[in-house]
Amino acid sequence: MQSEETDTEDRPVTEAPENSPYRVSPEEVAQVAEALKNDDTVFIHALLDDYHAADQADLIEQLSSKNRVRLVEMARDRIAPEALTELEETVRDEIIDLLEPREIAAAMSELEADDAAYLIQDLDDADRREVLDAMPVEDRADVEAALAYPEESAGRLMQRDFIAVPAYWTVGQTIDYMREHDDLPDDFYEIFVVDPKMKPFGTVALNRMLRAKRAVKVEEIMEPDPILINAMTDQEEVAFLFQQYNLVSALVVNDDNRLLGVIMVDDIVDVIHDEAQEDILLLSGVSDASVHESVLWTVRTRLPWLLVNLLTAILAASVIKQFDATIEQMVALAVLMPIVASMGGNAGTQALAVAVRALGMKELTSSNAMRTVIREASVGLLNGLTMALLIGLLVGFYFGNWMLGGVIASAMIINLVVAAFAGVLIPLGLARAGVDPAVASSVFVTTVTDVVGFFAFLGLAALILM
Repeated sequence: MQSEETDTEDRPVTEAPENSPYRVSPEEVAQVAEALKNDDTVFIHALLDDYHAADQADLIEQLSSKNRVRLVEMARDRIAPEALTELEETVRDEIIDLLEPREIAAAMSELEADDAAYLIQDLDDADRREVLDAMPVEDRADVEAALAYPEESAGRLMQRDFIAVPAYWTVGQTIDYMREHDDLPDDFYEIFVVDPKMKPFGTVALNRMLRAKRAVKVEEIMEPDPILINAMTDQEEVAFLFQQYNLVSALVVNDDNRLLGVIMVDDIVDVIHDEAQEDILLLSGVSDASVHESVLWTVRTRLPWLLVNLLTAILAASVIKQFDATIEQMVALAVLMPIVASMGGNAGTQALAVAVRALGMKELTSSNAMRTVIREASVGLLNGLTMALLIGLLVGFYFGNWMLGGVIASAMIINLVVAAFAGVLIPLGLARAGVDPAVASSVFVTTVTDVVGFFAFLGLAALILM
């Protein structure tokens, strides 16, 4: 067997394929798993030291739960504090449980207050207090201030380190101030202009500051009337403001408009990702999901929506029951009716996806709601006419019954138009009622398209064919 030094030198780290979006390849994960099995501490330490914090997080997430425990045991001091903030929530909590309070406190002291608060926000009160007590007083105060705000608010997202100067300072004074003080933010893109009460009324981008003469006053190069975000604003609204106004950073203020902190665009990228993921999951009837969750937890979160779907399916089945005599006389109806319902469901889902996205991006409002409804109804009508022509001809030829072809064609038009209406009106109605349209819209839209599809097809068949 080779020595640890020789083994580490000779063992190449497999690079991820150039077209892969991931820095950590499956081959590397396998290498780490083998190294953990063989207690190859030198290799593990060298690999983690070479990794970016985000890549460390990616590696940890891809390891099995058993190997994560072993990794922490062998290299707890090599895991970057930033890596803990990049972990998926379930894995993050698992790793946090493996660390001592003093280790968590040490990691938090190296992070911004918003990231530090994220690490311990799910701990129970006693454990959280123990971690906070192990932190330096100044760092602890910042984290406690962050935890005082709601979890998905601007106050929780903001950093408390920023550069604020009075308007009468010159560019030279400002630059000298930044050179002479060590307690400045690690990353910043703008300097904020404030009055004596710490109320911001302007911003200066660094590029304008660096290109201006030293004697120029800050007020001469500042951008007035900056966008101010109240600390209690929901993070989804904050993300919209960044997207709407192409912000790189934004000022956070209290109710008196006094400057409290700054939100950076890198935090908003995470918010946009999380909010988009949440809406996608909710549209699927899943309130939360992760490949790292246990089977029982996953069952508990998905079962309620499946029960709701079961009830709506029973409603659709009850419609079919009303036409059992009609179906008995023409078996072809039983073969064809799922086509009408499924096509309506697909059309409704398309309209629903567009509506929910537009509501989330604030593109769909009361001012253009009617125009959007008419647009989707027109799309539904044209799609319905196209599908009706195709299915009507197919059914007429296959069953040799052109009346049956006309019935299913008519039902198809009706259901696709209704599906388009439902796909827009249902999320609009839920949003107006104060309910997240991503939560329950899909269940209602599916129910509407199933009931209308079955009723239209079987009802027309009973009237025309029997």
